[in-house]
Amino acid sequence: MAGYPHRTAAARDGNELGDPWVLGISVGFILLFIGLSVYDVDLLSQLVGAGFSWTAKYLGAYFQLLLLLTFVIAIAVAISPAGGAMMGDLEEPEMSTFRWVAIIMCTLLAGGGVFFAAGEPVYHFVAQSPPAFDAELGTTEAIQGALAQSFMHWGFLAWAVLGGLTSLVLAHAHYVKGQPLQPRTLLYPVFGDRVMHGLPGGIVDAVCVIAVVAGTVGPIGFLATQVAYGGNVLFGLSDGYGTQLSVLVILGTIYVSSAVSGIHRGIQLLSRFNVYLALVIGAVILIFGPTLFLVDAYTQALGAYLGNFLSMATMTTQTAPDWWMKWWTVFFFAWFIGYGPLMALFVARISRGRTVRQMILAICVAAPVATTIWFTLLGGSGIYYQLNGTIDLAEALQSFRFDVATLTVAEALPLGGLMAVAILILTTIFVATTGDSMSYTISMVATGHDRPSTIVRAFWGIALAVMAGILLYMGAGQISALQQFIVVTAIPVSLILLPSLWTGPKAAYAMARRQGLVR
Repeated sequence: MAGYPHRTAAARDGNELGDPWVLGISVGFILLFIGLSVYDVDLLSQLVGAGFSWTAKYLGAYFQLLLLLTFVIAIAVAISPAGGAMMGDLEEPEMSTFRWVAIIMCTLLAGGGVFFAAGEPVYHFVAQSPPAFDAELGTTEAIQGALAQSFMHWGFLAWAVLGGLTSLVLAHAHYVKGQPLQPRTLLYPVFGDRVMHGLPGGIVDAVCVIAVVAGTVGPIGFLATQVAYGGNVLFGLSDGYGTQLSVLVILGTIYVSSAVSGIHRGIQLLSRFNVYLALVIGAVILIFGPTLFLVDAYTQALGAYLGNFLSMATMTTQTAPDWWMKWWTVFFFAWFIGYGPLMALFVARISRGRTVRQMILAICVAAPVATTIWFTLLGGSGIYYQLNGTIDLAEALQSFRFDVATLTVAEALPLGGLMAVAILILTTIFVATTGDSMSYTISMVATGHDRPSTIVRAFWGIALAVMAGILLYMGAGQISALQQFIVVTAIPVSLILLPSLWTGPKAAYAMARRQGLVR
């Protein structure tokens, strides 16, 4: 196997602490962000807000086009002759199909998806009708548009950018050509060795790590507020900082332990547990909840999603309010772009021995469909209870209180309080699976291979929880500022992803030729 001479035996065995440039720049950003928060919170918010607004206004359409092209090209590769190529020069998969799919479902969009599943569809139903639909708010005609818009945000395009093409590039580059399992490898076909060593490569990797830190600390922090709020409503516990900190300690202990134990133990175990729990909750909602309403709503919403797919995917500020695009479609798409390179590393790592077609269809088709079903079960139930007057989330969602929405919908479901507790546990474990997979993947970036040291995995897992705790202590607004910063980090990260539009298909065909499937 061709390789890079600087990757020593110690590095391949995972005994090193990582690239000093990646570590220095990434940790430096964390300390700078926290330091500026302490020095002048208002200044930090103004700087981040200005960058957020500029990016959303001028680059939103570019982000949308990147996601759309990634999805279309990935599907084309899946149905091409190269779709039969095995990824990673491994003849048999490392894990069963169920375990593989469980990890995919629980570590990609899981944390954010669970947080928004109940609230976003209800928001589009009672607070602001999506621009692609003109139904009157709160009416039966508004149901399909509310769900369809949520499907657009969390569906095919969102999942595709998390590994549909980039995983092909990384699997071929690392497992066939021996190149580092790092984001910089995505730029090797464009810049060659210049981007593989020293400061240039360190900057590329660090930018991707920073984007994921910003994207992961947010869900971790918001989970703490959600669980604390739930504990207050359900059990009368305080929902102050002490309770939030206790949640962070428990959550951090779970996902750090999982990340340290590795993909084949903790990460896999948590993912399987969460899938089973989600299936049980989904079955209870479907069987004992508003079954006919949910089936009808899903059928109509899926039709509206597919029928209006291109118009929603390409909608800009010319046809939609600036604020709406900024806080919804562009924000979400930028968030997913920021996750793109590191998620691709993780997908490449767990998909060895799978065919190109299996990987693409699992990520770009199966996972989005499962996501739409989950959003219908929770969000559709919320719409049903809002429609018949059982709950009223209009005021809470106007203030973007999605923690209130999740708990309110959960309590209105069959078995009320028990379902609320189950959904809080589910949300906690979903965020934990995001935390463990990202701790593991950031460690892969630091080390350049798929067996990072235990120390590195533990360090990054603890760092994410500590940063969330510090920002929560300063106020939930600091978590929001960090979330907004995701949109800014999407600018450089999108440029790292861009070459995969053509290098992804080339990597698939290179693997297919190596395996004698095509000439």
